[in-house]
Amino acid sequence: MKPIDVVVLTDKRYTNPTETDAYIDNVLLEDQLVKEALEKEGLSVLKLAWDDPNFDWNTTKYALFRTTWDYFDRFPEFANWLKIVEQKTILLNSAKTIHWNIDKHYLQDIAKAGVKIVPTHFMEKGDTRTLAELHQELGWKQTVLKPCISGAARHTYKLNLQTLEKHETLYQKLIAEESMMLQPFMEQIITKGEISLIVINGSYTHAILKKAKAGDFRVQDDFGGSVHEYNPSQAEIDFAENAVKACIEAPIYARVDIIWDNDDKLAISELELIEPELWFRHNNDAATQLAKGIASL
Repeated sequence: MKPIDVVVLTDKRYTNPTETDAYIDNVLLEDQLVKEALEKEGLSVLKLAWDDPNFDWNTTKYALFRTTWDYFDRFPEFANWLKIVEQKTILLNSAKTIHWNIDKHYLQDIAKAGVKIVPTHFMEKGDTRTLAELHQELGWKQTVLKPCISGAARHTYKLNLQTLEKHETLYQKLIAEESMMLQPFMEQIITKGEISLIVINGSYTHAILKKAKAGDFRVQDDFGGSVHEYNPSQAEIDFAENAVKACIEAPIYARVDIIWDNDDKLAISELELIEPELWFRHNNDAATQLAKGIASL
């Protein structure tokens, strides 16, 4: 048996911060709830930055991704680290799941499995079409542009036919470096918001509703979005659990982000399986369920 059962992974900003605010306090609380739940299951636990230069990853049985929220800004470094560490310990969610979920091309896979997603068009790295050509080809008048590998709404832009030229130079720079995607803008992200349903060990535990601030469409708190209590319908719960069943393999934890599309039907906007905020502070029992699932592996 390795000396440490679980390393809870964060990024170095959240290891020993000298100054905190409400945002950081929530991050620390979330990690603490997970750590305490694991310890109650009799597991030895250590919280570390994923890029800690001094830790021997051979000395832990599991590495649990939680608040590693700088990886998408340092993706080449993270990818190299992942390649090394997945040979030394068991990642949670698994390395196979992470490699699948890290690139939003996974949306094509779950759509093929019969799960309704927001319509998505992928532009591969080096695509030479302009934004105007893409919009004419797709017939979409309002869209959201984003990278295929991203987080926290990095390089996420709302476009319309009048603003394409304004974004063209930036888009050409981005598409030369990475794959991008376009989705038609869903109006109800503004009027209703986005539901995040948490699924632990295949079963729904709790949900929250995220809303954008006035004048914006991004629901992330990085951009002033707000979080609200939410009691989903059974249809919404079933939709989320079925989406998780379409994953490349069963994840221990998942956050299923759902919106209402322009036909007022449920659709997946994101399926977060790497380091999603899971809002354990809204339902402490979910952390317990996660810990029990890990303890039973």
